[in-house]
Amino acid sequence: MQAVSSSAIHHHLPVAHHRHTNQTFLIRSFQEAATLPKQQNATSRLSKSLSNLLRLHIDTPPRTDSWISSSISLIDDKHSTPTCSPKEDISEKWGEIHGCHDWDNLLDPLQPWLRREIVKYGEFAQATYDAFDFDSFSEYCGSCRHNKHNLFKELGLHKNGYIVSKYIYAMSHIDVPRWLERSHLLDSWSKDSNWMGYVAVSDDQESRRIGRRDIVVAWRGTVAPSEWYEDLQRKLDQFGDGEAKVEHGFLSIYTSKRESSRYNKSSASEQVMKEVIRLVELFKQKGENLSLTITGHSLGGALGLLNAYEAAAALPGLPISVISFGAPRVGNIAFRDELHQLGVKTLRVVVKQDIVPRMPGLVFNENLQKFDDITGTLKWVYTHVGAELKLDVQSSPYLKRGFNLPGFHSLETYLHLIDGFHSKTSAFREDARRDFALVNKACDMLVDELRIPHAWYQFANKGLVRNGHGRWVKERRNPEDIPSPTTEAEAHDSAEMLEIDGLALTLC
Repeated sequence: MQAVSSSAIHHHLPVAHHRHTNQTFLIRSFQEAATLPKQQNATSRLSKSLSNLLRLHIDTPPRTDSWISSSISLIDDKHSTPTCSPKEDISEKWGEIHGCHDWDNLLDPLQPWLRREIVKYGEFAQATYDAFDFDSFSEYCGSCRHNKHNLFKELGLHKNGYIVSKYIYAMSHIDVPRWLERSHLLDSWSKDSNWMGYVAVSDDQESRRIGRRDIVVAWRGTVAPSEWYEDLQRKLDQFGDGEAKVEHGFLSIYTSKRESSRYNKSSASEQVMKEVIRLVELFKQKGENLSLTITGHSLGGALGLLNAYEAAAALPGLPISVISFGAPRVGNIAFRDELHQLGVKTLRVVVKQDIVPRMPGLVFNENLQKFDDITGTLKWVYTHVGAELKLDVQSSPYLKRGFNLPGFHSLETYLHLIDGFHSKTSAFREDARRDFALVNKACDMLVDELRIPHAWYQFANKGLVRNGHGRWVKERRNPEDIPSPTTEAEAHDSAEMLEIDGLALTLC
């Protein structure tokens, strides 16, 4: 399986080996930071300052050699086991798993069926990174590397039983340079748009297992947390007809459009809502039970909440849940309250050491509500939404101790910790099945004894192939994987038909 170049994904910060003392770590970090380019050095200092402010670095005792040897023996045994558990029939409990009771008594301890579903939706969000073209020297930078019919097959997600029906593209009228990728080439697929996610729907077999036809929207996020502080607009804009306000940059990406744009003549909001409404109407005509599950990591979690708000207002009565990972605060108290009134259920998965869920509103946030009797309701204060599942990097014996902002924020770190989480008071699950090697896809979080290279997920030869003359050149994309607004418009107009287990599903 091919992958994007890791160098375009993360700006690595100094990471301490888990055996080192805090003093050694600080000395090594200072020495390494001194050799960084000026811009990266500044980013590192910003990240360190944020970490010190939030007290994210916690000293932990070094691991013993006996722990290492016993763990390696256990890991060798895992190599011959499947990477996931058998699928259970959750059709009778799907409402609870989907959050109809706000996941009461399901999070601590974490109910096994819910754990599997959270990982499933997390992998849908991870697909938006794995398939994204981060290569700024590619004319297709910012696009998806696979067409929608092959996306899940190429990424090994076809076994989940969902079919992609629509790609979503976004742009922004304001300057958020690190939230949207741009090609350095003059002749590129798009000058203003990025592939931002997709809509998918469960097939017949998966629908029977989970008890309803599930429509999924997966939003792409950002992967470098040190960039968040710089690109946040720190301004709240009106959203909806009430008093809800949301962060200016998130709203711009969600609602921006331009008539001259190749892919954003309609906004991401308009694209996703048109497709969701179309699918809801299609399956309602067939008398099926439906749900809408929206997922995303980081920025994708923020866009997911905006999407859920709009969908709940447009489709009353439709069960809507948001499962987000490492997502920031999005709006004010009124936004939270209106989401609740609309019936949206939100489960926020956060890692204790990750700084992104603490932004915006590092100081002024929902904790100020305790002073409402004195100040009154502060309409400009950022507030989190929904239930929270909090994880801790230190709970996993596979992960390094030390300071690693990209690693703390990585979605693969989140999925690893979810797979191993049982309760706040119990140890990491010994029977966790997910492949731990995935953690190091784009960062350096696994202990060295596991011998997994850091940032290993990348193109062979960094995307270069040898042509017929023996020269190394950029590999050309297959024609069907080249983004084309004309092709997508034609597919939308012709309402392409695809048979899924005997059911005619209209895709566009």
